[in-house]
Amino acid sequence: MHLDVQDLRNFYYRSALGRAAQKVIRDEMTQIWPEAKGQMVVGFGFSVPLLRPYLKNARRVIGLMPGPQGVMPWPPDGKNVSVLCEDTRWPIETGHVDKLVLMHGLETTDDPAALLDEAWRVLGPGGRAMIIVPNRAGLWSRSDATPFGYGRPYSLGQLDTQLRKQRFVIERSLSTLYQPPSHGRFWRKSARLMERIGHNIPIIAAGGVLIVEVSKQMAVPTRPGLTEAVRRPLRALEGMTKPKPKPEPA
Repeated sequence: MHLDVQDLRNFYYRSALGRAAQKVIRDEMTQIWPEAKGQMVVGFGFSVPLLRPYLKNARRVIGLMPGPQGVMPWPPDGKNVSVLCEDTRWPIETGHVDKLVLMHGLETTDDPAALLDEAWRVLGPGGRAMIIVPNRAGLWSRSDATPFGYGRPYSLGQLDTQLRKQRFVIERSLSTLYQPPSHGRFWRKSARLMERIGHNIPIIAAGGVLIVEVSKQMAVPTRPGLTEAVRRPLRALEGMTKPKPKPEPA
């Protein structure tokens, strides 16, 4: 079940909690992907809050938004890059995407396997994807006050299994968003401290969000015919001497 785009916009752009969550997740992502110069960057679900750092230098940025969710123009201060699409039929050519971000897409779709197949299709060889989902063990998946309280939360093991099944290679995984999902002033003021504590001592509390970076690795195509060089010649003629020419008649 996809959330409504208006609710997502209001959370991420009009609430202190949403802006804090947006910053924490985006900072984690830009540490892994600091730039995308000359690359094609695509987001699916409601990932546009994370795409802004790439607008300046990327070759192209596209924000795909699923039909049941609805679409909004983005960015508000520039040429629109948002596109309405079906969950499993994206208007992008096969193998053209360098970087792909999924947020509020995988956990809310009715067919996660088909969605990941579509993500695999659009990525180019060696392309990277960032999958962001609610952490089953975290507080954010248990609260209806945020978009991470809707849909299907994942454990890290469940997410890894799903991604490997769809042929992705896991590059790294982490959790973040250790602050509680509360709009209270005290929690807003202590949010940075709680993020630092959570990252340094993650056994104290589970992060509200899982982030997994994956890549698309293509197998080297095999050539027709022999696949290995012949290491030793055939031994059937071993021991035979070279024939000598007949002597010329006197």
